[in-house]
Amino acid sequence: MEANREKYAADLSSIKEAHDRIKPYIHRTPVLTSESLNSISGRSLFFKCECFQKGGAFKFRGACNAVLSLDAEQAAKGVVTHSSGNHAAALSLAAKIQGIPAYIVVPKGAPKCKVDNVIRYGGKVIWSEATMSSREEVASKVLQETGSVLIHPYNDGRIISGQGTIALELLEQIQEIDAIVVPISGGGLISGVALAAKSIKPSIRIIAAEPKGADDAAQSKVAGKIITLPVTNTIADGLRASLGGLTWPVVRDLVDDVVTLEDCEIIEAMKMCYEILKVSVEPSGAIGLAAVLSNSFRNNPSWRDCKNIGIVLSGGNVDLGSLWDSFKRSK
Repeated sequence: MEANREKYAADLSSIKEAHDRIKPYIHRTPVLTSESLNSISGRSLFFKCECFQKGGAFKFRGACNAVLSLDAEQAAKGVVTHSSGNHAAALSLAAKIQGIPAYIVVPKGAPKCKVDNVIRYGGKVIWSEATMSSREEVASKVLQETGSVLIHPYNDGRIISGQGTIALELLEQIQEIDAIVVPISGGGLISGVALAAKSIKPSIRIIAAEPKGADDAAQSKVAGKIITLPVTNTIADGLRASLGGLTWPVVRDLVDDVVTLEDCEIIEAMKMCYEILKVSVEPSGAIGLAAVLSNSFRNNPSWRDCKNIGIVLSGGNVDLGSLWDSFKRSK
């Protein structure tokens, strides 16, 4: 891996620098365990609770690192992004801490609880249509009008480095971990985790968890190139993005496998998080547990020796009305 460092947008050094930079502002999130879930899975599971992070999700790490990396002239003009969820809120909060403006392009139909977070943290919401082309077009217009700095939700080395700080903490908290299961969407989170974890412990396995209704990462791994989907269909609203040019090389080279899950499996894992672990997680956050409990994971001989598994509970921003409807539909 050392020889391939120049290929990637981040490395262990940039991730450690990010951790030093953001440490005064982030929560060092706890690792929870459950004997009941260990018994159900047949393994020792260690849940890294990013649902307890500021802003309710891991995204604050990367957003905070990106904002704190700006020079004074850049920061004065503010930041802009397009996001339907946790990155939007995280960037708003990071900008608020620094006292700079945050312009957030939000697609129509975004979860209300996540839009409310943006407003609560002082982000200036600018609406776009739901398509990626509309999001990018509106963001480009805001950039031209304000001179602000674009902070991409995942295809940015500063973001990847910030998200990788999760692995630094997790491997300090639980040294015996031999695999980490991470949700995958645009790939910022899993890229940072993989780069950090495999630098610290080269034998560790990194496993992506992805909805079957948005399985572009699984398809990309098989094809050996980025595959984008014309449409996605999954309850996991945080896992509908496509891989980026900076995240794909890391996913291609360092992610050992992608486990794809049906929405019903994700919902069942959410229930277990609520009922057994006593933790509020959104669908995207529960998918790692769903992966470990899936038949495709259990029956794969490649993972039999993975006895101590870290699972990133990536976020806990739940629209309770939608959640209740989902639970009722799953019965």
